[in-house]
Amino acid sequence: MKLDPFYLIVDSAGWIERLVPLGVKLVQLRMKNTPEYRLRDEIRRAKAACAAHGCQLIVNDHWQIAIEEGCDFVHLGQEDLAAADVDAIRAAGMKLGLSTHDDAELETALAARPDYVALGPVWPTILKKMKWAPQGVERLRDWKARIAPLPLVAIGGLNPDRLPAVFASGADSAAVVTDITLNADPEARTREWIARTAQWR
Repeated sequence: MKLDPFYLIVDSAGWIERLVPLGVKLVQLRMKNTPEYRLRDEIRRAKAACAAHGCQLIVNDHWQIAIEEGCDFVHLGQEDLAAADVDAIRAAGMKLGLSTHDDAELETALAARPDYVALGPVWPTILKKMKWAPQGVERLRDWKARIAPLPLVAIGGLNPDRLPAVFASGADSAAVVTDITLNADPEARTREWIARTAQWR
């Protein structure tokens, strides 16, 4: 499969409704500690916005709800993968993306036959406290050699100026959170990301 090179990650359907119409083609809805009733509403809104604009929606973590809501793509971290029913995910026809941070996690991820693998953090990130040191772009090259032909997603500390190094090192898609959501003008920053990733699209 082929992923869009610009991979937006946001924590609400509101962000999706706001930014996807600008031309975003790949977005993950990542909501932690959210009541189920609200999560279902957010997924339904996100699905509708993505369907209206030809955008691929990926639901983070909540694979059971994603199946029930008719989603077609889920992303799991390692702890979530350990508790997930991968056979049920596959039986539902869903694609699966997995996070990795070290060699052991990569082995675990590949055993689950994912549709893509994410590596991070490439650079220091303020999104969440990490027990892993920044991986650096050289690790991207190593990961790509080990997972090919699966797509590789780079995440952590990315911004438009770092994109050439990310893609030159083998990443197929660049994931971004705070560089857009904490920007003074998220719409303008989103347009910049779309323009800057166009040559790899």
